[in-house]
Amino acid sequence: MKNRKKLVLIGVAVCVILASLTSPVLASEDETLNIYGNANMDDTIDVCDLTYTERIRFELEDSTALADANYDTYIDMGDVLQEALIILGREKKLTIVDAEGAAKTVSKPIEKIIVLNTDCAQAIRAIGAKGRIVGIESFSVAEKKVFFPDISELPTVGWGHMPDCEEILALEPDILIAYVPGIFNPGHEGLEDKLEPAVTVVRLDLYRAETIREEMLKLGYLLDEEENAREYVEWLDEYAGEIEDIVSGISEDDKPLVFLDWGTKHAGECERDTVAKGSATHKRCEKAGGINIAADFPMPYLSVGLEWILDQSPEIIIGCSEGYNQHGGGYETDEESELKEYYDEIIGLPGFENKKVYIITHEVTSGPGYLVGLAYHGQWFHPELFSDLDPQEMHQEYVDEFCGIDFDVRGHGVFVYSEPS
Repeated sequence: MKNRKKLVLIGVAVCVILASLTSPVLASEDETLNIYGNANMDDTIDVCDLTYTERIRFELEDSTALADANYDTYIDMGDVLQEALIILGREKKLTIVDAEGAAKTVSKPIEKIIVLNTDCAQAIRAIGAKGRIVGIESFSVAEKKVFFPDISELPTVGWGHMPDCEEILALEPDILIAYVPGIFNPGHEGLEDKLEPAVTVVRLDLYRAETIREEMLKLGYLLDEEENAREYVEWLDEYAGEIEDIVSGISEDDKPLVFLDWGTKHAGECERDTVAKGSATHKRCEKAGGINIAADFPMPYLSVGLEWILDQSPEIIIGCSEGYNQHGGGYETDEESELKEYYDEIIGLPGFENKKVYIITHEVTSGPGYLVGLAYHGQWFHPELFSDLDPQEMHQEYVDEFCGIDFDVRGHGVFVYSEPS
């Protein structure tokens, strides 16, 4: 312990010297790891942050929001020491910016976790920390015996949108991870107001294409699994970069018009549910090189008339078996009948009989494995450009490297469905 303290002090002293000699460069906003202590706003906390904080103290650099490592509103030597402790993995508290954009301070180490959705359970497993999960959501996680053979056997705490706080408290977790509040996600009155300060509620989505990279790194810091988190991010970056390179060369005129179908749960007669900007489904369509015909509506989830859909002349219909619109499939079955029924429902709508229709399940469109669904979309939108990218190969890599289960995606499970047009 004494040697570690000496190392910290030596590192701080070196940074004081370096502060007058070097000028670290700030990272762009989309690279920022939103943890207090990331003074130079890049995607890691390292000696460069120590240097940058010292330069702020000596008024050689402008202050940044994340330079206040110990989150006490002052930039001083305490922040330099906190950054050094984070680098060494010895910090007792860590303050992050959660998915709501709010600062959240968490005590460490984190040994016991409750998860309220499959995306969070996947993410924790992907970075090698599944043994710390002590409680799970009763429906989406507990019923997936094939995909979560170990995790699904853990104690349950009610449905994700309506968890039992007494059951949660009885398990004495350090933290509970949940989505941001929403229509089907509990708000602060259902979680924070009932659980804190006994249990810290951490809001992370861990499914959105635009934020999952940063959230996985953040989760790595929270659980002291930074190395494993970066292994996942390296895999993500490789394929995401390849897809981005392909799509960046496609002109707007060459992008197909797409209708993203979410069924009829909230739709009236002669209507279909769909999504617009602000939804993860829309972002997936956009990133794969498609144009969502409902993109510009003012709300992310809405219903539109069949006549309106046909007036927009979509070339492709994607049936999204996700959220409240799930139609079977996934890891738990080899039976495709429910996805076929959904396909037949769409293709049977008046005026839809000649459309290209594809059905895809949330198992490959959400969570850390979302890139698989993105690759399928790319192949459907631009088959020639995506001919060298094999979604099943990507899927098998994800399962083998980050799921820890023995599962052959070519021989088992049902994740997409279509029929020759």
